[in-house]
Amino acid sequence: MPFRSVIAGALLFLAAPAALGVTPPTATESAFLAGSTSEPLAPDYRIHADGSVTQRICFNWSCASRQRLTFTRADMTEVARQMALCPGNEWHTRVQRLRIGIWQMELLAQKYQPLLANDAAINEVDQEREGRMDCVDNASNTTSYLHVLGTLGLLPEWTVAAQQVRGRFSFQVHWTAIVVDRRGAGAWAVDSWFRPNGHLPYVMPAAAWNSGRIAWEPPFAALNPSPRFSNQLCG
Repeated sequence: MPFRSVIAGALLFLAAPAALGVTPPTATESAFLAGSTSEPLAPDYRIHADGSVTQRICFNWSCASRQRLTFTRADMTEVARQMALCPGNEWHTRVQRLRIGIWQMELLAQKYQPLLANDAAINEVDQEREGRMDCVDNASNTTSYLHVLGTLGLLPEWTVAAQQVRGRFSFQVHWTAIVVDRRGAGAWAVDSWFRPNGHLPYVMPAAAWNSGRIAWEPPFAALNPSPRFSNQLCG
């Protein structure tokens, strides 16, 4: 997926599929594995000697559809370049670098599986669409993305932890990916379900997430901006 080399040209909003360089999946990539689950899947990925990454993603709610995608070395180099647009060790910058990593990985998955462009925020919006994702899909994929980025050394400040659930025995059960700050800020939820695929996830303390707090409201809104350009996100 081509990006402009200038920071101000790094758009955070979704482009049309053609602009993302979407190509149809190969026969191997299209090997779907059916079967839904009530809990997120464990990460399943491989980093190859040539720098490419093969990873399983899932979609169509509760991981009913599962597919292995391969991202090229050039793909992963671009992810690293985009994350590097937020350099430095200041807390806000570190959080934004993590968010950019997930955004970029979601766009890569959509590049090779265009159905993911049909995913919208929250289930009620996309319930009839192929490619839709619920919280189980999002927590599964986001956790895998985080593991890939961590293994590649792109998230040195974070440790990926097991997914967490709130409201397990209610009609509002909800899962999220979790990271732990190695500098002592504790566990943080990385929740992609409230945004369409290919958008920045919401990040907030896991304890606040578990209590039902809202990431786009104060005091967490400042950590979750959605500007038009990367330099506005990281400045």
